[in-house]
Amino acid sequence: MKKNHKLLLLIPALWASIFDIFITSFWQDPEYWKGDLSKAKESNPIGAWFMSQHVSGLFVISIIWIILIGVLGYYLPAKLRKIFLLFVLIAHSFGAATWLTRFHGFWSAIIFILFNSVLYVLIEDYVNRKEARRVEVD
Repeated sequence: MKKNHKLLLLIPALWASIFDIFITSFWQDPEYWKGDLSKAKESNPIGAWFMSQHVSGLFVISIIWIILIGVLGYYLPAKLRKIFLLFVLIAHSFGAATWLTRFHGFWSAIIFILFNSVLYVLIEDYVNRKEARRVEVD
């Protein structure tokens, strides 16, 4: 598979992850950002632990996670890559949807999940078409 096609396949998972990180940061209590780490709101126990250690904890674990998504999503064999990237997309869509539902209602979460689903399928189809043409030419 061409390098740029592998990179395209990362987009839905990275988008959902970054959106989840953004919305998690956005909806933290102001007291948390002032240093009251007991005010951290995060359901993921790993993220919650990092957030309970320092106000920058969310960003530290997020940078590590984004890098890991990129590396695994790029280098895993095709079947494992697809499973991993779909898992990340679903997990972060769920995480962001919990915030969206709480603050913006049910339909905002449904629209977000629909958008992410369409994005995943469109990119997957595009890459599959390009790869099929590349194989025919080779």
